[in-house]
Amino acid sequence: MKMGDGVEQAIHSVAMLSGLSEGSVLSAAAIAEFHGVSTSYLLKHLQALSGAGILDTVPGPKGGYKLGKVPEDISLLDIVLAVEGPAAAFRCAEIRQRGPNPLPQRYFAKPCQISAAMQKAERAYRTELAKISIADILAELSAADDGGIAARGCAFLETHERKKAL
Repeated sequence: MKMGDGVEQAIHSVAMLSGLSEGSVLSAAAIAEFHGVSTSYLLKHLQALSGAGILDTVPGPKGGYKLGKVPEDISLLDIVLAVEGPAAAFRCAEIRQRGPNPLPQRYFAKPCQISAAMQKAERAYRTELAKISIADILAELSAADDGGIAARGCAFLETHERKKAL
């Protein structure tokens, strides 16, 4: 199965936004700049994340994006479903019933074994993604980081974060 580039961009964006100060936002352009991706392409995914309640948007010239939930409550499955949609990756079109010399319907009373196997695999895949939160990802990253990754992110946020006026 191949997921679109938007899934990776969305996960990294959500992880980045988890480092914002309370009440601050980050513009889509800044998020795109940090990751070296197209702002217009990223915007589509940020809007999908907003629609799913994963992100909140703040309108206006000083607006931007921030998390809509705490990192512990955002699973990788939440992000994948927001970006890719809820439809299953495998869609059985019952091609076993097509072609020359069709068989009677009684041969197709049970679900297609191929479809059943693919649905089982999808359930397992979704179950595993649902177990992993953004907080889990950040904890693993923090444990493996010698400080370079954190310093890069902090330096970028220091310059690009739109802080709440006091």
